[in-house]
Amino acid sequence: MKQQTIKKEIKCSGIGLHSGQKVFLNLRPAHEDTGIVFVYKGPDGQRRLDLSPYNVTSTDLATTIGKNGVRISTVEHLLAAVNGLGIDNINIEVEGTELPIMDGSSASFVFLLRSAGIRKQRKSRQVMAFRKPVMFKEDRRWIKVTPYKGMKIKYTIEFDHPMVGEQTFVFEHDPQEFIRSLAKARTFGFLRDVEKLQSMGLALGGSLDNAVVLDEYGVINPGGMRFRDELVRHKVLDFMGDMTLMGVNLWGFFEVQCSGHAFNNSFFRFLHTHKDDYLQAVDFESQILGHDAPEVETVPCREPAMA
Repeated sequence: MKQQTIKKEIKCSGIGLHSGQKVFLNLRPAHEDTGIVFVYKGPDGQRRLDLSPYNVTSTDLATTIGKNGVRISTVEHLLAAVNGLGIDNINIEVEGTELPIMDGSSASFVFLLRSAGIRKQRKSRQVMAFRKPVMFKEDRRWIKVTPYKGMKIKYTIEFDHPMVGEQTFVFEHDPQEFIRSLAKARTFGFLRDVEKLQSMGLALGGSLDNAVVLDEYGVINPGGMRFRDELVRHKVLDFMGDMTLMGVNLWGFFEVQCSGHAFNNSFFRFLHTHKDDYLQAVDFESQILGHDAPEVETVPCREPAMA
């Protein structure tokens, strides 16, 4: 349970999903207790962006972080890869206003991080565990968390489409399992929505090379799905990316029903504000996580006002 970073600097470039412009990405090792830090590089110099659910400025189509006039979009797929591989400390330098979409999954980022190598550091990893259960709810959407020794996610989606319907996937955090079952799951959308967005000047970098696209009857990508339940797997991946914005490793059993970036962010803002009520630092000597906690406490969702 030691902290980890990458062994060496590694660079790449790609197309931004929304702008369609070329973006440059540089991943650099970081010292212990640095955490995951974004560095925006623009004409006026560099600006640092630390992780916080309160630094999320938009959840339209992707998760966008920003502060003091600087913004970086589509951070969730890289953050999921960093989380999935167990990397605690890294500097993410971005030349552009969004991360490259790559193939719409975390696979390319996993390849980059593993190519750079992962190095153990001396200090212990910082882990916060749920001390009692909580249910965060609004209508048919909810996130329920119960104390658990580790991080486990059970995610359910429902779409009125012949290729989707109801899908559920369960993931227990492990780097090799992340690589095998989640990293290759791509973002997805419906053809009618994609066409509308592009007519509005949005999703200009979107294509069948970086997203699963469904028309009224099925998948229009020539290669079809990578997994039978690829869509719900990608939702788990997105949830892990949004969770990483808490800036600390979380232990708990997360059951998620019909959520998305906005609802995820509402929950993690609530958790960040009330962390003293629900979270405790893990004592790796005893690993007491409060399994005798009282019944689940239900908390109504209040959608955040984005900065």
